[in-house]
Amino acid sequence: MPRTAAGEIDLCVDFLGMKLRHPIMLASGILGQTGDLILSAHRAGAAAVVTKSIGIEPREGHPNPTIFPLKFGLLNAMGLPNPGIDEFGKELERLRGAGVNVIGSIFASKASDFAILARKMEQYGVRAVELNLSCPHARGYGSEIGSSPASVRNIVKSVVAAVKIPILAKLTPNTSDICSLGLAAEEAGASAVVAINTLRAMEIDPYLRRPVLGNRIGGLSGPAIKPIGLRCVYELYDALSIPIVGVGGISTGIDVAEYIMAGASAVQVGSVVYEKGLDAIATLESELRAFMKEEGITSVSQMRGMAHD
Repeated sequence: MPRTAAGEIDLCVDFLGMKLRHPIMLASGILGQTGDLILSAHRAGAAAVVTKSIGIEPREGHPNPTIFPLKFGLLNAMGLPNPGIDEFGKELERLRGAGVNVIGSIFASKASDFAILARKMEQYGVRAVELNLSCPHARGYGSEIGSSPASVRNIVKSVVAAVKIPILAKLTPNTSDICSLGLAAEEAGASAVVAINTLRAMEIDPYLRRPVLGNRIGGLSGPAIKPIGLRCVYELYDALSIPIVGVGGISTGIDVAEYIMAGASAVQVGSVVYEKGLDAIATLESELRAFMKEEGITSVSQMRGMAHD
């Protein structure tokens, strides 16, 4: 391919009405707990910031230990700790006028509560709502209700009817057919899907003779799950007509390119920020730009779905 001047590389993405200067967002669960942390992620270069998943009432989450680093990724079982939507609203109100593309992540056990949470997120000024239908380690929430196409369809339909802002459905990889979940979300009116959340997993300390996490079972993220995330995005791209956000194991700019080539319109990153700090976002952007320049790819839109050609 012909070489392209750096000034001609276009990383901009028009995503659900948000004009993103590049396709890299901060994923839910990483530094999205307070207004100050969200603003810090924005200033560090995140094109959009997904909040911590928020529920109706305050929730303490699982007992410690809740995070355990592995050589190939990160194991966590936080248990969806959060201050509740009313208290969290005070954090979001502080961001009004700051120019941050905030996507509010919400979780609940039934469709009516998802709708209540989405309405409040809309009132607090978020640009879109992400439905956590995929947390693998919170009983009665996440993947327990997000593994059924009928349940996904019902929840998405209720939320779409309740708000005017875009709805993203975050899908679980802990299923035999992620496309059926994506199609259910699309048919119910979701504006986009997010793939994937963490994989249900565990680790045992052989010296203590017990699981390392307080909850025993957690979710695996990081480089180990990238091939699974790529496969899910690739399959969803062929099945859906709505945008896909790719998540899972992104640690370099070339990883970002792979997800976009698989069909993602944008990506979210988490574990790499946990490991390297917020400076990782600017590094990913720089590496993506360098890769595109080297390969003669001039825009993200040109690269999207390229692996399907």
